[in-house]
Amino acid sequence: MKTLPAYIGSAAFGLKMGVFLPGCDLIGEVSRRAEELYRDGLLDDGDVICITESVVARVQNNIVTTDQVAEEVKERLNLQPKSTLGVVFPIASRNRFSVVLEGLAKAVPEGRVVVQFSHPEDEVGNQVIDPAYVETHGGAGAVLRHRDIPGDLLLHPVTKLDYGSYYADAIRRQGATPVIFYANDPQAILAEQPDGIVAADIRTREQTKARLQQVFANCITLQDICNDGDIASSWGLLGSNMSSEGKLKLAPKDGDAITQDIQAEILRRTGRNVEVMIYGDGAYKDPETGIYELADPVTTFGCTPRLNNCVRGGVKYKMLADQLHAEGKSVEEIEAAIKDARNNDLGADHMETEGTTPRRMTDILASLADLVSGSSDAGTPVVVVKSIYRSK
Repeated sequence: MKTLPAYIGSAAFGLKMGVFLPGCDLIGEVSRRAEELYRDGLLDDGDVICITESVVARVQNNIVTTDQVAEEVKERLNLQPKSTLGVVFPIASRNRFSVVLEGLAKAVPEGRVVVQFSHPEDEVGNQVIDPAYVETHGGAGAVLRHRDIPGDLLLHPVTKLDYGSYYADAIRRQGATPVIFYANDPQAILAEQPDGIVAADIRTREQTKARLQQVFANCITLQDICNDGDIASSWGLLGSNMSSEGKLKLAPKDGDAITQDIQAEILRRTGRNVEVMIYGDGAYKDPETGIYELADPVTTFGCTPRLNNCVRGGVKYKMLADQLHAEGKSVEEIEAAIKDARNNDLGADHMETEGTTPRRMTDILASLADLVSGSSDAGTPVVVVKSIYRSK
């Protein structure tokens, strides 16, 4: 049996699993691969099996159409065909929001859809207006109309898309009239006299909704849409992705139960007690573009109980090594001191952990798994992480 050599520390690798389709035996497929890992000496107690949310949702066939979205929005906001629908703070994304917008626009096929972007960038760091233009035209408090801004200043620095125009076209295809503008105060949309508003931001949605409802009651968030019924997600349209023409794949449901079932089956087949999680976007901010990859409402859509509320801190290895060396300690003494500090699970207020920021284990694992699997999908929707999580 193969084993990883003792000098290997934390490690993560993707597993090639093939295509998952609706109705596939996800628990069986993941457990069978775990059996192979065990036979090859690559599965240990405390390993974490990370499964991307997209395959879980696909296996569940958790997919809605834009027609279903439109019907629900009409009912929740009491809209008529000629109503005006406000959409506040959407992210600039073709696969994340454009299909959502189509569903919203279908709710008012003879009316108007008013889209208010934040500026100069959206919630996750996608630039929607050149920052220099914003600074010379009123700064953070400015209300800017899409039609008044030179087109070359509206291009995303990476995709080269003018998302205002792109969203306007999506609205027109549903028969509605688009209005696109940019403002950082959510109440700015009230000047357009909407009949109902959808707060479309992700992690700040409740604050946006509360700010709007100070003066306008008929407001919901994306989480309020498609969050009830057989085909639904507790996150509603948050975390949804383009599936195919006119369809959206929702975030998975019953995530905790699925991870526990997989954990139990792997234990039954291999005797190994692993942790399991369903991951979404990693919490990674690109230093070059400033884009924050976390377009999901959470990094983790389900996990086994021990991962819940688990925080990874740790010992500041390099600081201890420098300090103990300055005290004249030998290599053996330094290594023994570091091992002792690790075994004592010191809190964040101890000198030995100084400079080591405690982070939620699920955020670390999801970010690592997302980077390994790749947003373009490397055909490895399951990732094994070793020697990061330590069970008690």
